[in-house]
Amino acid sequence: MNVFGLFQLQTPWALALLALLPLWWLWRRRHSPGAIVFSRTGVLARGPRAGQLIARAIFVLRNLAIAALIVALARPRTGARVENITTSGINIVLAIDLSSSMLAEDFQPNNRIEVAKDKVKQFILARQSDRIGVVAFAGEALTQVPLTTDYNVVLKAVDNLQAGQLEDGTAIGTGIATAANRLRDAPGKSRVMIILTDGVNNRGDVDPLSAAKAAAVYGIKIYGIGVGSEGFAPVPVGRDAFGLKFENQPVQIDEALLRQIAALTG
Repeated sequence: MNVFGLFQLQTPWALALLALLPLWWLWRRRHSPGAIVFSRTGVLARGPRAGQLIARAIFVLRNLAIAALIVALARPRTGARVENITTSGINIVLAIDLSSSMLAEDFQPNNRIEVAKDKVKQFILARQSDRIGVVAFAGEALTQVPLTTDYNVVLKAVDNLQAGQLEDGTAIGTGIATAANRLRDAPGKSRVMIILTDGVNNRGDVDPLSAAKAAAVYGIKIYGIGVGSEGFAPVPVGRDAFGLKFENQPVQIDEALLRQIAALTG
């Protein structure tokens, strides 16, 4: 039984017992003793109305207790409502480069990783029913969030990404392989990987093109995004008492490799 859409009664028939309360009141009224009962003679000396308020209060409280017991027997309850919702979504894994070069400040006043994280969060907030996972890579790769529709968890994981969390380097092939492992058994036909990197593959035992070919076998489409500029950029070269030290150095994004990876996966 649903009462006002607020809670449910598991045994609503128990409320019928509330109808017995008025009958009990009538029976008590008719069978009340004719004598006036006082606990002490001092109460009688204060007049015929002495103690009536206490007696009435006890009567009301007793009835409220009985009514509460009856309502409890009806087993009211509230709680979560389960709904099965069928939606059509895409499986997406975001592979994000956390190499030290992502600290380069060619997007001043922000560095590359902060700009990448901001764009990734905008992308996540635009999703509605897609399952999203996050893989971070540098010289190695690590899954931060498996595929999920809990976007708050994904956003928090992206916020926590920082350069230096993994062994340094740019292992693009390892990042692709790790993300592909998350996608290959995902339900549905649509599997997408978005890889964001700012450099050239220089670490890892997995060749990026071989990893892309393997991903294509599982129907995974890879989109490559270069983060940064070509030419020269302020790149961190060490630390001093004031924090990171930057020097203008030549920077390069292997755009040709990203294009090949995308082409291999359609």
